[in-house]
Amino acid sequence: GASCLSSLPGVSAGSGCGHTLLTPHSGTLSSKNYPGTYPNHTMCRWLLQAPPGTSLLLAFGDVDLEPSEHCAHSSLLLADPQAGTAYGPYCRNSVPSAPLLVTNLSAVTVLFNSTSHRSGRGLLLSYATSQHPVGVQRGFGWEGALTPPHAMCFSVYCPAGCKDIHGDIWGNPSQGYRDTSVLCKAAVHAGVIADELGGQVTLSREKGITLYESAFANGLHSKRGSLSEKRLIFHKVCCLLSPACDDALEVAAFNASSWWHEVDTLGQDRAWVAERAALSTTGHSWAAEPSAKAAWLELDLGTRRNVTGIITKGSSEQHDYYVTSYHVSSSRDGKNWRPYRGSSVQEDKLFEGNTDSHGEVSNAFIPPIIARYVR
Repeated sequence: GASCLSSLPGVSAGSGCGHTLLTPHSGTLSSKNYPGTYPNHTMCRWLLQAPPGTSLLLAFGDVDLEPSEHCAHSSLLLADPQAGTAYGPYCRNSVPSAPLLVTNLSAVTVLFNSTSHRSGRGLLLSYATSQHPVGVQRGFGWEGALTPPHAMCFSVYCPAGCKDIHGDIWGNPSQGYRDTSVLCKAAVHAGVIADELGGQVTLSREKGITLYESAFANGLHSKRGSLSEKRLIFHKVCCLLSPACDDALEVAAFNASSWWHEVDTLGQDRAWVAERAALSTTGHSWAAEPSAKAAWLELDLGTRRNVTGIITKGSSEQHDYYVTSYHVSSSRDGKNWRPYRGSSVQEDKLFEGNTDSHGEVSNAFIPPIIARYVR
C-alpha cells in the first residue's frame, strides 16, 4: 500500500492503495496491483487538497471495476461532504462520461471499494489544479495512442507520479521517443520534469526514425524500438531561448579525495588519477583508493555555471568498474558545500548510477545547480 504523512497536501489510507504520489499541485494514484486485477475485499481513501484559491481537475486514466448493479460490489466515488458534492459511483458499466472532470472544489475525497470479484484492472487517476489547466487532459499520457494535437509544437501539463505508472517508453533524450511511448513517463526519462513535482512540458512531433536506442536515465529504463511514423522530441525551456543549453560544460580542473595507484600483473604502474574522469577519456578512468571511504570526485568549472544534469559512465569493458549510486554537492567558492536535494527539503537526493561499465547514464538536476564546483 501507499501512505503519506498527514502534514502533506494529500493523504491515502487503506489496504487497496497502489502507486500513489500526491503533491500540492498535481499527483497520480492507482489501486493496488494496477494494471493487474485489484484485490478482493479492500478499500483505499485518498484525500486530495488543492492550495487556497484553486480547484481540482481530475483525469480518469483507467476505471475498470467489475460491473454490478449501481456499482454495489466494486466502485469508485468522488465526494466533498462539506459541499455536498459527489461524482459516481463508477465501475465498468457506469464509467465517467468524460476523461477529464473539472470541479469547483479545492478538496475531494476519492474512495475505492471492492468485494468479491473475478476481473478488473482497477483504477488509475491523476489530478492537477486550476493553475495548470493547459493541456491537462493530454498531459497524463498513459494510453498508447496519445493523439496529441496536429500542431508541430505543443505544451502539456504532466502530473507528479508518472514515473511508476504502467506502460513503456522507447527512445532516449537525444534521439527522441516513439510516439507510442507513455508521454509523461518519457518526459521524466528525458529530464524535462521531476517525477516528484510534475510540470509543464513542451514537445514537438517530428518524423520518425528507423531505430530508437534504449537508455537508462533519471531512474527509468527505456526500450529499444523500431521504426515509427512520428517521434516525440522534448524541449527544455532554456533551449527555446538558447540552443546551447544542453552543451557539455568544460571542466577546468578535476580533483578527488584520493586516487588508485595500481600495479598490474605485469608489474606495470597505472594511475587512476582524477584527470582521467573526463567522459571522453579512453582506457581506464578515475578510481578512488580501494580502501577509501566516502570518496568524492570534484569538478571545477572555472567560473560559476548553470548545471542542468550529469552523465556518468563506467571505466570501460576492459576495466570493469562503475558507480551504482551517488550524491551530489556543489559550492560557489570551493569551501562551503551544499548537498543537492532536488525537490525535497528533507534529505539529500540519491542518484541512480550505472549498471555496467560501458553504458552512459543521465540524471537531470531539477532545479539546476548554479555553482563553480560540483562533487
